[in-house]
Amino acid sequence: MVMKRTKTPWMAADDFGRSLPRGLGVNLLVTEIAPMEAFCRDVLGATVVYADEDFAAVTLFGSVFMLHADHSYSDNPMSGIIRDVELRGTGIELRLYGVDPDAAEARAAEHGYHVLSGSIDKPHGLRECHLVGPGGYVFVPSKVIGP
Repeated sequence: MVMKRTKTPWMAADDFGRSLPRGLGVNLLVTEIAPMEAFCRDVLGATVVYADEDFAAVTLFGSVFMLHADHSYSDNPMSGIIRDVELRGTGIELRLYGVDPDAAEARAAEHGYHVLSGSIDKPHGLRECHLVGPGGYVFVPSKVIGP
């Protein structure tokens, strides 16, 4: 494992692991932390709890998800799968319920990110859009249609 971190993490890794709530966890493997951190913060409205060159912890509506840089995953079984893969998010939608799609779409365009599909009311009762973040990850901010 290669770490580029130059500062002391905000907490020990094992303490962070024990702090995670029950439920589904998401860990995005990225070539660099900073671009995805900026997308999560500036477009999705997420809170960056901690970030350095190797790792970031991000929260959105109480859910925690992680970002790991490729170099920090060199000893992980996933390292062979992700090597030389440009579009990491192919085939998955990261759905963000309760995130205003119109506002997220506007912020994505403002920051130069690709809007795959603009905000539209869908038959399943949600207004949503599809935004492509760094590494090809597709995020789907959505909110309930109506009052």
